[in-house]
Amino acid sequence: MARLRAHLVLFVVAAAAVLAYPPGAHGFYLPGSYPHMYNPGEPLNVKVNSLTSIDTEIPFSYYGLPFCTPPEGVKDSAENLGELLMGDRIENSPYRFKSYTNETDVFLCRSMPLAPDTFALMKKRIDEMYQVNLILDNLPAIRYTKKDDYFLRWTGYPVGIRVGVDYYVFNHLQFTVLVHKNEDANMARVMGTGDATDGFPSGGKDGSAGSSTGWTPGWMVVGFEVVPCSIKHNPEDVKSLKIYGKYPNKIKCDPTTVSMSIKENEPIVYTYEVSFVESDIKWPSRWDAYLKMEGAKVHWFSILNSLMVIAFLAGIVFVILLRTVRRDLTRYEELDSEAQAQMNEELSGWKLVVSDVFRAPSNPMLLCVVVGDGVQILGMAVVTILFAALGFMSPASRGTLITGMLFFYLVLGILAGYAGVRVWKTIKCGDHTGWMAVSWRVACFFPGIAFLILTTLNFLLWGSQSTGAIPFSLFVILILLWFCISVPLTLVGGLLGAKAPHVEYPVRTNQIPREIPPQKYPSWLLVLGAGTLPFGTLFIELFFIMSSIWMGRVYYVFGFLFIVMLLLVIVCAEVSLVLTYMHLCVEDWKWWWKSFFSSGSVAIYIFLYSINYLVFDLKNLSGPVSATLYLGYSLFMVIAIMLATGTVGFISSFCFVHYLFSSVKAD
Repeated sequence: MARLRAHLVLFVVAAAAVLAYPPGAHGFYLPGSYPHMYNPGEPLNVKVNSLTSIDTEIPFSYYGLPFCTPPEGVKDSAENLGELLMGDRIENSPYRFKSYTNETDVFLCRSMPLAPDTFALMKKRIDEMYQVNLILDNLPAIRYTKKDDYFLRWTGYPVGIRVGVDYYVFNHLQFTVLVHKNEDANMARVMGTGDATDGFPSGGKDGSAGSSTGWTPGWMVVGFEVVPCSIKHNPEDVKSLKIYGKYPNKIKCDPTTVSMSIKENEPIVYTYEVSFVESDIKWPSRWDAYLKMEGAKVHWFSILNSLMVIAFLAGIVFVILLRTVRRDLTRYEELDSEAQAQMNEELSGWKLVVSDVFRAPSNPMLLCVVVGDGVQILGMAVVTILFAALGFMSPASRGTLITGMLFFYLVLGILAGYAGVRVWKTIKCGDHTGWMAVSWRVACFFPGIAFLILTTLNFLLWGSQSTGAIPFSLFVILILLWFCISVPLTLVGGLLGAKAPHVEYPVRTNQIPREIPPQKYPSWLLVLGAGTLPFGTLFIELFFIMSSIWMGRVYYVFGFLFIVMLLLVIVCAEVSLVLTYMHLCVEDWKWWWKSFFSSGSVAIYIFLYSINYLVFDLKNLSGPVSATLYLGYSLFMVIAIMLATGTVGFISSFCFVHYLFSSVKAD
């Protein structure tokens, strides 16, 4: 569940398609990330993150279970705003390695005898399939399992496993650290040298310890793998052992068998071993194992197929629309007054509403507010995904994605205020009275909804004692950011919008509104159905995004996402434009809100898809709390999607209607 916040912007835009991380592509140096050189014998410290589960989606603290603690005590790592919102709680761990030094049979600790409540908690976490997440040199521990002829990749390892009525804990870890030798003598001199003990040969292929120049090559960590084992240790054998001592018996790690069953009032003995393996993987490519998505070929071909189909349909709609409008305008301009009247009755229903088409909509202030918020959300999504596609928000820098999203959202408040007040001034035909009220509502409408939903869900996380709960201090910080940055910038944008010239209508509006003739089909039916075409542009990419959020997979094909998002914007604009034209042709001049919801209705289908994903793909999601959190976050995100896509539809329809009626002669 906490991972959901990290990908919030992905689902908020919920759109996307083809460019950034093609399968098999070579890695590159990400902006702001640099390798750390380790000399032989230099200490490497493993960190731990929150325990996570795809069955509950509720993270918990690692030290909430009876694991070994570091000798110096548990200390939190420095975390940014994004990491806290993600639910990450990165802490130090007792696992310590020496660079380029193999170690076996290392004793870690003997836990206290399992009290009844601790024993019950261990069994519960094992039943809920919780995973332990370790980090070395900013790389998550990765685990490989074989299924048929394929190897599956997982991040982290399970707390334990249940076999029949017995519960077994993985109390021995077999670490493999992949390292790549730095061949740059100059960098080696800068980083310094060191001597390895009990290590394997640190020289080149000939086994020499170093070069003739006297410098010792440094090593970069390019992989971190773990194999968990359940081994029956005798607690009596380690009573006199200190941490990092040598376990008295040889430990053989066999991941296919389990033997360390947990029992009430009995302690657990933890051990580990580590081996360093020289790898051909270069440092810029070390994230490739995490970023490769499953089913890459299906991903590519499905996206390309979707692009071709949607482009073909959108092209047909666009051509038909242009030809129809151009034909109506040409025939209308060539006729005299009597013929024009006859043509209006026969063909050009949209011309009959020339005196009503720019009549102010119902609830004009609310329309201005949702358009302003939609501009802000859409702008945030575009800029964030663009930066992510360029590599500035890599998974190597935890929390930068959501931190960047918040930053861009706050800054773009000035654009939201400008857009909302500019629409308000246009509706009021140049009168900017009330711009302050519009600006305040723009600044508080969507953030208020977000605050209400997230606070409610946060109480559920607090009640579960989850690390995914936003701390109270962070809540205060978010509120201060809202009122001290977003609100003032929105008011500044509103002031600029009030001073900007309004869009003048090309035709006059009658005082008495024209009666709308009865329709064969209710207009809301067309509006709801219009959302299917935009949904068709993103539902395949949506599956990958949902899998990334809820299945714990890393999503990093932001190039795909950016292109599909642009495609979504184009299709939303075209769909809304066509629906507006259809309504005008049947003399329905109330197009303002319908243009907004015709493209915004895609959010309904995304929410239905979310429910479908919950029922059929997250079958194991356990407990009403997890389901409530899932639906709550989904509701929050589809509201954001509706505001963004609805804004695209409204702006495109307004431009179209303005162009259409500025092209005819006023009576």
